[in-house]
Amino acid sequence: MLKRHRSLLAELHASRIALIKPSALGDVVHALPLLNAVRHKFPDAHIAWVINRSYQSLIDGHRALNETIPFDRGAMKAGWRKAIGTSITLARELRCRKFDLVIDLQCLARSGLMTLATRAPRRIGLSTAREGARFAYTDVVDIPEPKNRHAIEHYWCVAEALGVGDIPKRFDVPVQSESRAWANEQLRLLPRPWLAFGVGARWLTKRWLPEHFAELARRAQAQFGGTAFFVGSPDEAPLAQQVIAQLRGPTRDFVGSTSLQQLAGLLEAADVMISNDTGPLHLAAALGRPCVAPYTCTLVRRHGPYGAVGIETDVWCKGSYIRTCDRLDCMKDLVPDRLWPSLSTILTTWASNSRSA
Repeated sequence: MLKRHRSLLAELHASRIALIKPSALGDVVHALPLLNAVRHKFPDAHIAWVINRSYQSLIDGHRALNETIPFDRGAMKAGWRKAIGTSITLARELRCRKFDLVIDLQCLARSGLMTLATRAPRRIGLSTAREGARFAYTDVVDIPEPKNRHAIEHYWCVAEALGVGDIPKRFDVPVQSESRAWANEQLRLLPRPWLAFGVGARWLTKRWLPEHFAELARRAQAQFGGTAFFVGSPDEAPLAQQVIAQLRGPTRDFVGSTSLQQLAGLLEAADVMISNDTGPLHLAAALGRPCVAPYTCTLVRRHGPYGAVGIETDVWCKGSYIRTCDRLDCMKDLVPDRLWPSLSTILTTWASNSRSA
């Protein structure tokens, strides 16, 4: 499985460990099971996570972590002087931590340089690394058939290499009590079921049509009642408003108005999440919420909501991973009727459990 030090990783002893996974939201969530595995392997070690400051609050307080090391990625784009200064400061901070084991899960040039900057004697990366990052590693973990493995399984190969691949995968998202209380206060007077919607996405090719989301919401509210609430980043607000304008049932719009922790609180409370392939979807799945997701240009087997329902288009170019498209045949093919049976089953179960309670 390993390119170097093949027989040694499972026997490794480490007391100061760093995980490098700066972004993005979904990718950080996908790395949480490995964090728990590393803690299982090294129960007494000091474990740190190098992360973009914008995602720091999501993992602060995780029971497997001792500290987070945030950095401001925005500063690295604010002119070359500030970028160089920020990079030098981070490099010094990483070196001063005196890590003896570093695991790079981003596996790109920037994270490879961070890995080198630690000067750790053991530096683990993945065989899928790009942009020359592999030169930063002392140990390269092979990812068999990477195009047929879920992102979580990519990271889990490191757990297997460390000899702890047989333990259960757990996320343990640390939702703060204040965030939970805030979310409950926002939702408590709204009729249930609480239907969370994530209707935006950075890629045009991931954005299922607003009218499709609206059709699902109308059906759900007509048959089960409840409230449709919307989450996402500020730039996704127009898409959410397009859906809300087509609904007659109760709605709440939280798009662009929540912190990351408040988002986690809302999703933890949701009875179901209906979303494109974006970070909030994967966060909801990690929180154990039922999810239904349309998949157009990405593949469920690689990036589906882990343990939840992702439904793919059947067009010839499905899973192309292209970001823009002039045709978008997938949007015509993947109609609400394809997702409704899964959503209906989830809500029927919810209604049955609510009556029995």
